[in-house]
Amino acid sequence: MASFEIYGGKQLKGELTPQGAKNEALQILCAVLLTPEKVTISNLPDIIDVNKLISLLQAMNVKVEKVEKGTYTFQAKDVDLEYLKSEDFKKRASSLRGSVMIVGPLLSRFGKGYMPKPGGDKIGRRRLDTHFDGFIKLGAKFNFDSKEHFYTVEADKLKGTYIHLDEASVTGTANIILAAVLAKGTTTIYNAACEPYIQQLCKMLNSMGAKISGISSNLLTIEGVKELKGCFHRVLPDMIEIGSFIGLAAMTQSEITIKDVSYENLGIIPQVFSKLGIQMERRGDDLYIPAQKQYEVDTFIDGSILTIADAPWPGFTPDLLSIILVVATQAKGSVLVHQKMFESRLFFVDKLIDMGAQIILCDPHRATVIGLNRVNSLRGIQMTSPDIRAGVSLLIAALSAEGKSVIHNIEQIDRGYQDIDIRLNNLGADIRRIS
Repeated sequence: MASFEIYGGKQLKGELTPQGAKNEALQILCAVLLTPEKVTISNLPDIIDVNKLISLLQAMNVKVEKVEKGTYTFQAKDVDLEYLKSEDFKKRASSLRGSVMIVGPLLSRFGKGYMPKPGGDKIGRRRLDTHFDGFIKLGAKFNFDSKEHFYTVEADKLKGTYIHLDEASVTGTANIILAAVLAKGTTTIYNAACEPYIQQLCKMLNSMGAKISGISSNLLTIEGVKELKGCFHRVLPDMIEIGSFIGLAAMTQSEITIKDVSYENLGIIPQVFSKLGIQMERRGDDLYIPAQKQYEVDTFIDGSILTIADAPWPGFTPDLLSIILVVATQAKGSVLVHQKMFESRLFFVDKLIDMGAQIILCDPHRATVIGLNRVNSLRGIQMTSPDIRAGVSLLIAALSAEGKSVIHNIEQIDRGYQDIDIRLNNLGADIRRIS
């Protein structure tokens, strides 16, 4: 198990280019299963979760070729369906939550999809009912082996229908879209997630010959087609990494330019960080964050404490609430962070409290942060990363802290952030990867 040894308190300076979006990559990689033709994908991030899914596709007999760094071709001409019943498949697929999205395209193209209980971050309850309820409405038969934790869906031919999702699940929406594109007739999905990653998936599928309308809204209409062809697709820059870099610049009083951010796809992310008093400037498609000695939190119009909460897109993404919480620890003023979706995602705050932060964990979903306004610096400690986003939040805290910090279990960080230590060291950080 590897760890990061961080010597904090250093100002960083320079440019960062965000990696390709992890959450988009996991969806569009599963979409290659829908066609026997060649699909080329560029700007794929070189991270554990994406590499695991590529390896899983290879094990399913999808032909994979690396064209250059970040660009691959995929051809699912001879998918090995028998492999889906093997112990090796169960082991590989259960280690990665994103693998659940192979079920939709397998069911759509081959009439059957199998899936062990997927892994991923332990951030609270993450049910799969939305996925399978959608498949059932499209005409699939569902079975769950509770002893083996193995899901099975089968259908002779899926038929388009009206589906009102019980929650605007991003992966659930993606999975149902992937199933519906080859179904007979028209499928309407209401209360669909509409994140830029879902929009990208729909645009990719349309370039393959699908007929999806309502893109960017929560009402999607999908006219089923008989077959899909190959395409070229480029992954968006990762909005979560962009938000992480904004927070990093503020906490470390650093001057950082984030290059090629695809600003129109950031939604209200810049606006929310601005509410913490963080200055930033859009320069073309770059985001410039100047060095700031102090940043002051807004209040609501009536003077009450600012609350920052997650919400389905176009609301604020839950993946950045951990970053918001950490950045607030050195702000002037107080913030109530309300994590509505996952009941275990705030449980890393004990480590920040040990570093000297003033945080009250109100309940599993809410934490009040009383900003230190840099009167007292955080202090370096030893800690363990519980999940991807908390791990990067702790890394940001450590980079701003006095003295040495050690973060264990950094495989969690590597799951979502490509060469994060090398990239930040190039800006003047002091991060050492140790065994």
